[in-house]
Amino acid sequence: MKTVNLTCIGCPLGCQLSVEMDGKEVVSVSGNTCKNGDKYARKELTNPTRIVTSTVRVTGGTLAAVSVKTASDIPKDKIFPCMKALKEIEVSAPVTIGQVILSDVAGTGVSIVATKNIPQK
Repeated sequence: MKTVNLTCIGCPLGCQLSVEMDGKEVVSVSGNTCKNGDKYARKELTNPTRIVTSTVRVTGGTLAAVSVKTASDIPKDKIFPCMKALKEIEVSAPVTIGQVILSDVAGTGVSIVATKNIPQK
């Protein structure tokens, strides 16, 4: 049995979690004051995911780049391939909030979407 200590990010309380692991299996979670803590600990230790935010180059727009994010969380081990894909693309203005900039980033099935409007020059 192994104990892993985490700080929960499931809500603003930041509970100190203690997770009992049997190999790669979560046996128990303690220290959480809400159900989000248990859910967060189990996911973080068995299948960690993250939302990725970045920018993409824009041509013909009032700004040279647009802020973007993943439409949902992606596996943590796909962050660097995602960033590499974003570095290699460029979009033409106009760009609108929610516009899909890149579909299926890094084979995750998740789209990259714009988080800002960029009008044409």
